[in-house]
Amino acid sequence: MTASHSLDIAKKVLEIEAAAVAALAKKLDANFTKAVDLIFETTGKCVVSGMGKSGIIGQKISSTLASTGTPSFFLHPAEGMHGDLGMIMKNDIVIAISNSGETEELIRILPVIKRMGVKMIAMTGRKGSTLARYGDAVLDVGVAEEACPLGLAPTASTTATLAMGDALAVALIEKKGFRTEDFAGLHPAGSLGRRLMKASDLMHGGSSMPRVSPETPVKEAIFVITAGRMGLTGVFDGGRLVGIITDGDLRRSLERGGDILNMKASELMTKNPKLIPGDSLAETALKVMEDNSITSLFVIDASGDAVGVLHMHDLLKAGVV
Repeated sequence: MTASHSLDIAKKVLEIEAAAVAALAKKLDANFTKAVDLIFETTGKCVVSGMGKSGIIGQKISSTLASTGTPSFFLHPAEGMHGDLGMIMKNDIVIAISNSGETEELIRILPVIKRMGVKMIAMTGRKGSTLARYGDAVLDVGVAEEACPLGLAPTASTTATLAMGDALAVALIEKKGFRTEDFAGLHPAGSLGRRLMKASDLMHGGSSMPRVSPETPVKEAIFVITAGRMGLTGVFDGGRLVGIITDGDLRRSLERGGDILNMKASELMTKNPKLIPGDSLAETALKVMEDNSITSLFVIDASGDAVGVLHMHDLLKAGVV
């Protein structure tokens, strides 16, 4: 086989699979809406089950649902026949996957699931199959052809099934009003988790937040800035942040010939400093810093009180940058 022939085969495979996914859009009907509603309304978990390649696709669908706000787990049909059906509760819902709709291991557990009164969504390539007859909603994932030249290995059919699972998950994201912040709470690890950390997770709060009063002499404020090692201090009138003094403020005042050692903090401070809510994402804080060419932000709570300060170095250490 030449390299050119390999490329031709690869292109054909991708074209067949892309066509299979595109064809699903024309098959969407009231069954899809019903499936979304059934999952949305369930008070339990979404149990996904399938055998072989369908099972592998089912595991990915279950994982996507779980990570986007729909509690879910995968049940292997063969294990289900040997006791694991006990994992399914009456308030759960089942997504059963089989391209043929006749997979023996899966079909054998369907009557038990129905006797439990559990609702079922069937994902199958044959609308007249046994699996389809058990479904309270039937999602047609049939394809015109497999990408496998023998027509045997599940290729286009598994791709189409995976895409349908993604469509369900995304529709549920919208219906549930699932937010970026919710996603962040479920993904604390890795680069994604670092990007989705909140400002309050990284800020310096309490006694580590540099602070002076408006009446504090600037020469004392300089010591506070130095001790804080963030190049700034907040100026607080009681508990309210009224300004900020940075290394840059000191430098610019000296360039103008200001006698900073005889000034009060209120005379040198920058009023109305940039603030960010504590529940804002760390990458949002980074964008605010970049857009305003600054290296720090004071973090506020729900009542608008400053509770901490976030520095660019904190974002660097956390791997957000």
